[in-house]
Amino acid sequence: MAETILEARALVKRFGGLVAVDGCSFGIARGAMTGLNGPNGAGKTTTFSILAGELAPHAGQVLFDGEDVTGWPAHRLFHRGLVRTFQIPQAYARMTTRENLMVAAPGQSGERLLPAWLAPRRVAHEEAALRARVDAALDFLNLSGVADARAGHLSGGQKKRLEIGRTMMVDAKLVLLDEPGAGVNPTLLTEIAAAIRRLNRERGYTFCIIEHNMDLIAELCDPVIVMAEGWVLTQGALAALRTNRAVVEAYLGGAGAAA
Repeated sequence: MAETILEARALVKRFGGLVAVDGCSFGIARGAMTGLNGPNGAGKTTTFSILAGELAPHAGQVLFDGEDVTGWPAHRLFHRGLVRTFQIPQAYARMTTRENLMVAAPGQSGERLLPAWLAPRRVAHEEAALRARVDAALDFLNLSGVADARAGHLSGGQKKRLEIGRTMMVDAKLVLLDEPGAGVNPTLLTEIAAAIRRLNRERGYTFCIIEHNMDLIAELCDPVIVMAEGWVLTQGALAALRTNRAVVEAYLGGAGAAA
């Protein structure tokens, strides 16, 4: 049995009278590419936000890499290797693609006042090493041609790849991808899928992916976790889930299932 890198235990999140996540429990196996699926309003993105430390749950636990990280802030989880991307990419629009990657790298001496003044050679050495690392990431993601373009001028697919690139600036153990295929043309989607597979196979990244494109889920993910009304409805291989009556009803309602 594969080791579990992340476990969500009976998570609950309320917004006033609305219960967005209602006793959600699941595990993510180390080294796997797990899909998180379900109809709109199922609680997927809210669950991601809890796992990534952007929201604190009202109840339940999050265990990451053997440690209880419930309620930890996002920056602390980031440094532990749990990172996320967003459905709408969050690039610094006026900075270049290269600069967006460089600022994502943690632990830079030049970010602190004293080292910048007192140890300029060390800062310059670190920056040169970081630039080489960034250039390798740009090449990996086929973004070298837009390295010096402002991020705000990139296409939707290029911005998605830039989001993935920022996860490469930390030693990521688990990456939460929020709809990497949304608004992306088929050609760039193929490149994004290839980058995700390579990061999984060559660098050992574990992925959990929210995605409504079933072809992309089928290509990348096994298993798939299906949420409905804030809790886990079922999970397993996508082929089996497509014929699961409970899953069909969750997406289409009783009439759709009967049809």
